Amino acid sequence: MRTAGIDIGGTKIEVQLFDEDWSEVGRRRIATPASYDDLVSAVVAQIKWAEEQAGRPIAVGIGAAGLVNPRSGLALTANLPATGQPFPTDITEGAGRPITYVNDCRALALSEAVFGAGQDKRTVMSLILGTGVGGGIAVDKSILQGPTAMGGEFGHTAAAAHVVNAHNLPLWQCGCGRTGCIETFIAGPGLARLAKHLTGQDVTPAEIAAQRKGAMAQVWSIWCAFVGEFIHMLTLTADPDVIVLGGGLSKIEGITADMMQAAKAAQIGDFDVPQIVLAKGGDASGARGAAYAAWQAQSNE
Repeated sequence: MRTAGIDIGGTKIEVQLFDEDWSEVGRRRIATPASYDDLVSAVVAQIKWAEEQAGRPIAVGIGAAGLVNPRSGLALTANLPATGQPFPTDITEGAGRPITYVNDCRALALSEAVFGAGQDKRTVMSLILGTGVGGGIAVDKSILQGPTAMGGEFGHTAAAAHVVNAHNLPLWQCGCGRTGCIETFIAGPGLARLAKHLTGQDVTPAEIAAQRKGAMAQVWSIWCAFVGEFIHMLTLTADPDVIVLGGGLSKIEGITADMMQAAKAAQIGDFDVPQIVLAKGGDASGARGAAYAAWQAQSNE
């Protein structure tokens, strides 16, 4: 057995074990506790379970939503009771051994670059469209990381002003505290918010997608315009070989084709746009990416 990856979500903490050829050989899922101390204890318990199964210490990677400030070591996360706490440090101390801690969206990018839809590409970008918007970039099968640890928080870039203006849309406050973030328009709640504003109806993203050639055509068209401009910005910034989609909205049938069309409409002249594909790894991608990051860190010691 080579390594373990732990995916920490708002409702579950799942550890997955991988063998020498990176096939999954075991997993254990427990509920995510509501208090910080219990959360740390639960993650440590998953680490110890993984080591018991392996019969020896192994590299352990953790993927979780949110950020860790590299200057203070304190976490910022919306779906875990860990904001303002030294979460990775406390896990390390509880486990009595080093662990590798990465953002779950960055872990997805790495997993897809090494094992999934981007394994034959040099620059792989993950784009998560769910209750929020985020992602990551893997270059030469390593996560691209910088000194602020903010790279990949794509959802908090500004929405395209000309699209807002063309449709006389309001600017909504984002959960990050800023106003007008692209996340407020294109995440799942943002899509529903657009529909409510434009039609007065309370509808889910799935219902909007199902009616995108009928009653919700205008809503879907505006959503695609925002997405196209967003992809244009990402392309100008990072020029990825491929953009790998994850998150709840990625399950909408035909979404990659609609996004490709929107990206081409936003592109300058007849330049190409990145390939947009669905993630291949499914619910194993986050844990496998975190595990691979831990194996890389151990190999570089």
